[in-house]
Amino acid sequence: MSEPSLAMPEARLEVSLHQPGPIPLAADFDCRPGELLALVGPSGSGKTTLLRAIAGLYRPAGGRVRCAGETWFDAASGRSLRPQQRRVGLVFQDYALFPHLSALANVMVALDHLPNAERRDQAQAWLTRVRLEGLAERHPAELSGGQRQRVALARALARSPRVLLLDEPFSAVDQVTRRRLQRELALLREQIHIPIVLVTHDLDEASALADRLCVLHAGRSLQQDVPEALFRRPASPEVARLLDRHNVFEGEVVEADGHRRLRWGPWALEVARGLEALAPGQRVAWYLPHSDVVLHRRGRPSLGERENPVSGQVVEMVVLGGITSVSLAFAHGSETLRFEISTHAARRNGLARGETVQVSLLATGIHLMPLGGTIDTQARTPT
Repeated sequence: MSEPSLAMPEARLEVSLHQPGPIPLAADFDCRPGELLALVGPSGSGKTTLLRAIAGLYRPAGGRVRCAGETWFDAASGRSLRPQQRRVGLVFQDYALFPHLSALANVMVALDHLPNAERRDQAQAWLTRVRLEGLAERHPAELSGGQRQRVALARALARSPRVLLLDEPFSAVDQVTRRRLQRELALLREQIHIPIVLVTHDLDEASALADRLCVLHAGRSLQQDVPEALFRRPASPEVARLLDRHNVFEGEVVEADGHRRLRWGPWALEVARGLEALAPGQRVAWYLPHSDVVLHRRGRPSLGERENPVSGQVVEMVVLGGITSVSLAFAHGSETLRFEISTHAARRNGLARGETVQVSLLATGIHLMPLGGTIDTQARTPT
């Protein structure tokens, strides 16, 4: 029995879809061969609609979808290939398996492009590839959630697709199975070289599996980049909040001691990048990752040798096993600063609600964002 293959020519997926309604869309993104792009955003942000449009199951009012240099959809010219012509592998959230067919027969449905004599062997090969040996004759009701998910994945890949689309593929299984399936997808990616687009609400899942993330809100693509860049340098306060980033504040550019500084309450903060391009008096948004907040050890207050020392009152402590999340409040406003330290360090420093502590805000971690300005909605890493 031959090993099934997904060796394909370069098949870059390019999506640009726009319409005012009934489902608003203003989405622009691309996915390279061998790359996994995760579409993230809240419910109703258009993620599943975009997958359906790529697959040819939904026709938007405007825009274009191209893959491997071929136009699958172009609203201006009226071109729209049928789903079968696009050769897309699609794994739905509920897997959409035929309940009256065995696992083997479900996969064989996707092999109608092969001669009848080859379909059974190829379907069996795909089931083996997703580790379902010995389960070929079981029906979906006789399989676990993880096994059904693997049948759906085998069926999607058996089409020899140019693009693989995954719509919340792990949401219907328990946490242990979810982690195992995520690992299997990561391993499978090493064997296929086609664009993979994943829709997920789970930011940890997206950052672990995806090469890049595309942040969506109300049908708009706000930013796409590698996970580390997105989490440290969101393009706007809106993107930061959609990515569940805290420590988003507002400040004012000032001159202090001959240098540009960021005025935040009573403090003039040093910022490593971006201030010199801004005019004094300009208000900006800024963000600081948890990891760039450094707690000063009790009894050793800063004498100026540390970056951006500020004092705040502990208003919340949440112990999550070995990590404690700490929130500080400040007299100059209602904003709170959140950071994480080891639970052991929190106890050693005597942290408790109501205590006043000093922390440093690392200048290299402060990321400036425009307030009320135009955001580049197609921000991305260089090709």
